[in-house]
Amino acid sequence: MGCHRHAGPATRRSLHDHRRNHTMTFTIVAREKESGLLGIAQSTNPLSVGARCPFIRANVGAVSTQAYTDPGLGPLAIELLSLGYAPEKVMAEIGASDAGFAYRQIGMVDRHGRVAVHTGAEAKQHKGALTGDGYVVMGNLLGSAQVLPDMERAWRDSAGELFEERLMRVITAGRDAGGDAGGHRSACLIVYDTEPYGRTDLRVDFAPKRAGEPDAVDLLRRAFDQYKPMIPYYKVRPHNPSMIGWIDWLKTQGIDFKD
Repeated sequence: MGCHRHAGPATRRSLHDHRRNHTMTFTIVAREKESGLLGIAQSTNPLSVGARCPFIRANVGAVSTQAYTDPGLGPLAIELLSLGYAPEKVMAEIGASDAGFAYRQIGMVDRHGRVAVHTGAEAKQHKGALTGDGYVVMGNLLGSAQVLPDMERAWRDSAGELFEERLMRVITAGRDAGGDAGGHRSACLIVYDTEPYGRTDLRVDFAPKRAGEPDAVDLLRRAFDQYKPMIPYYKVRPHNPSMIGWIDWLKTQGIDFKD
């Protein structure tokens, strides 16, 4: 006689812990067609997403490696893009060399706006990606099936706005549609122009999950709203060190900085 097993409390707790401890992330990787800017915005439940997932090189490409993340795949992809490999070729090379490829989610955009994305069979539902000219929105273990469509809609609806603002709108839309099923403890917004360093590089490495308090996406928005007027200042300052200080410069723009 066969028997049916039902998960007892300990088993259910084990399954819940296993789900809770997965790496889950939702992301946009994009290039602004008019300027060539490359950017990534993303949020996740684990800590310090900006230290492990996003990789960008000016005039080369932008890559995010996530799900069961191997951060080494990001620099590898950037190097291959710098050699002139198309994104689809880069993805094929990574797939041929990474024994854990079925566990990865990787998305990339090159300096021409070409895209490639891979979502491994072992990444957790909801999962997937949507792509278009110069962008990839993707995620795994998402809070709902609406996350990616809402992210893509936010990207399209924000055309003509500041590139960083568009990226922020996308991850905010993703969060509001359910985002990461485990919550939003970390987030980042990184944009490269022509220099070998980011023109915008903002990160929230840890936001406690407490009811009624801001999550990592909220805190990233707060940081970006303060930083946004400084983007043109920090573009010029490295090449003109005699410029006035940033607070005085903001005053010349009619902005009175307040903490």
